Amino acid sequence: MGRLMAVVLPALRLAAHLMFGLTLAGNAGAATPGEVPVGGTLREARLNGLSAPATMLSSLRGKPLIINVWASWCGPCRAEMASLDKLAKRYPKQPFRVIGISTDDYPEKAYAFLERSGTAFDNYIDAKLELENMLGANRLPLTLLIDARGKVLAKVYGARDWDGIEARTMIAKEFGFKP
Repeated sequence: MGRLMAVVLPALRLAAHLMFGLTLAGNAGAATPGEVPVGGTLREARLNGLSAPATMLSSLRGKPLIINVWASWCGPCRAEMASLDKLAKRYPKQPFRVIGISTDDYPEKAYAFLERSGTAFDNYIDAKLELENMLGANRLPLTLLIDARGKVLAKVYGARDWDGIEARTMIAKEFGFKP
């Protein structure tokens, strides 16, 4: 009986780990409440100022938009912020605009991070989860490419080197300009 248990117990543990992993993977792709999918158009929403004055999302239409959803407690979010800032400064004629949306519960923590990092592009805060849900930020960081009319062209989960050639090429292709 002892030899049988020595074989059965590890197999049961492995099966339990696999089932738990599959459950997490299934939830990872689940939509957030009211999420606008790729191909959909963003609804109107208020952008509450963090490092920029409050405004309405519709006021940013007319030029392609890169929206980065982040939090000050998120290590990968902090790691990619400098590359987003470089990207925002790279193009002198600004064929697109970069903004950030913090999901922090405490605006002062988000603002302190922006100050420490020297991030220059406009950032807003989403304490009520309205934007987080609409954008589909069930994992952070999330970066969206939005066309000039508000249509979601792409959603990229996870940290990236946004000023690297691969990301700049993808952005140029989506927005229709030369990298």
